[in-house]
Amino acid sequence: MEFRRLGRSGLRVSVLAMGTMTFGGGDVFGNVGQTDLAGARRQIDMCLDAGVNLVDTANMYSAGVAEEILGQAIAGRRDQLLISSKVRMPMGSGPNDEGLSRHHILGQIEASLRRLNTDHLDIYHVHEWDGLTPLEETMETLDSLVRSGKVRYLGVSNYSGWQLMKALCVADAHGYERFVSNQIYYSLESRDAEYELVPLSLDQGLGIMVWSPLAGGLLSGKYRRGRQAGEGRHLTEWSEPPVRDEDRLYDTIETVVDIASAHGASPAQVSLAYLLAKPGVTSVIVGARKDEQLADNLGAVNVHLSGEDIDRLDKVSAPDLIYPHWHQANAVSSRFSEPDLALHRPAR
Repeated sequence: MEFRRLGRSGLRVSVLAMGTMTFGGGDVFGNVGQTDLAGARRQIDMCLDAGVNLVDTANMYSAGVAEEILGQAIAGRRDQLLISSKVRMPMGSGPNDEGLSRHHILGQIEASLRRLNTDHLDIYHVHEWDGLTPLEETMETLDSLVRSGKVRYLGVSNYSGWQLMKALCVADAHGYERFVSNQIYYSLESRDAEYELVPLSLDQGLGIMVWSPLAGGLLSGKYRRGRQAGEGRHLTEWSEPPVRDEDRLYDTIETVVDIASAHGASPAQVSLAYLLAKPGVTSVIVGARKDEQLADNLGAVNVHLSGEDIDRLDKVSAPDLIYPHWHQANAVSSRFSEPDLALHRPAR
């Protein structure tokens, strides 16, 4: 297992992290998976054996049950794993049961620590933007959690470029702790993050953690043009991620399958290896309904794609250059920096 530094922090995390959205299977999360305590212990054993040192969860996964299962599953071995959790989403029906207010954050960190049976979180991500709470309130509250020792590092997830940059500016202006992790959706199905979030992360020193790297299983190889998959998330009510260009998706899948065959690897492993080769990516979160899926995903660290492989995947999955990127490509590409090239260097 390879370990990479998370942004500009001193924390080193495994390039594959374990996701726990399948733990519990309550409410809508039953469409993702229904891993019980015994299954969670088994999968954590598999990850530890493979060298994984980071587990990612969230307070809202199955309304807290995922955190409870994780806390029980790692009992007696908490010091072997880094834990990332999140705050922002609704955890009740009251007017203050969601968001990034001081009230909500302080209540939810205590609830998460209790469910996980730990005295600290290694990484605490704000799960989504809150446009109604002043950023000064959110960032000061997060800073206080680091100073108290309840949180070691801060992360952000699902912000737009301007939202993230504004949050970082507020932190810098007041001397608050900065985000060191940017957890984003990024996959061969959709490389939208390359417009702003990947360049911003490179420029501002945030390590990228990728969620849903297989696009909800779309890139696993079981979805093929003209075929009906026998099982999978996209046969349920779960609608993430949305597929906007089905033809491009199937062209991408065909290329992934062809490269996987040449490497003696699975399509899922190639899709994960591609992300691990992209600029700024620190860790890719893998989760699975079944042990065999997890075992296959963990094998991605042994797949090494050639430059030609990367170029083929870049071309077939390339996002359109939206404004102002097409204009900059035509007018000022001679002075692009490394963050600029995260979008403009890949083959098209």
